[in-house]
Amino acid sequence: MRQHSTAIRDIRPNRPDGGALDRARDEAFIRAVYDKHGAYLLRVATGLLRGDGHQAQDLVQEAVLRAWQHADILDPGAEGIRPWLVTVVRNLVIDGYRARQARPPETVDTALRDLPGPEHVDPALTRKIVREALADLTLQHREILVHVEFLDQSVARTASMLGIPPGTVKSRTHLALKALRAALAERGYTP
Repeated sequence: MRQHSTAIRDIRPNRPDGGALDRARDEAFIRAVYDKHGAYLLRVATGLLRGDGHQAQDLVQEAVLRAWQHADILDPGAEGIRPWLVTVVRNLVIDGYRARQARPPETVDTALRDLPGPEHVDPALTRKIVREALADLTLQHREILVHVEFLDQSVARTASMLGIPPGTVKSRTHLALKALRAALAERGYTP
């Protein structure tokens, strides 16, 4: 029987350094997490945040920081750490959403943001419409679409990453696409 690589390492309680990680070990851990999982986490976070790359980078940094805080038990080279990191990113997105709902909306100067640039007006408009339509979807629907459509993952892989049955992935994908089509139609956009 083949053993799967997990995120949890063997803990050796009788280390001479008393459990503290030295600077080189910290840097190696962080570098290993970024090298193996950084790009993937950034794609997931960007999708969940509807294209906000700057906030996605912040969330990935926070997820890596939280992994580093558990470096004594996590193995950055193991495949089992990736679902843990994705869960951390997902929870950070949810926490951010809840925090924004709990406080008054921020004021934004929309005049400059809504002005079209000289080139690529049509693709920019399409992206804007799609982002607005995605904002109308529930977090679950956006999350499914990120995994299945944006990251082009299989149903089985998505089910494994999200910890839900494959049938649930299929039904959520169907409902999410239906909701996205309706949101796009409300905006007069028919792909």
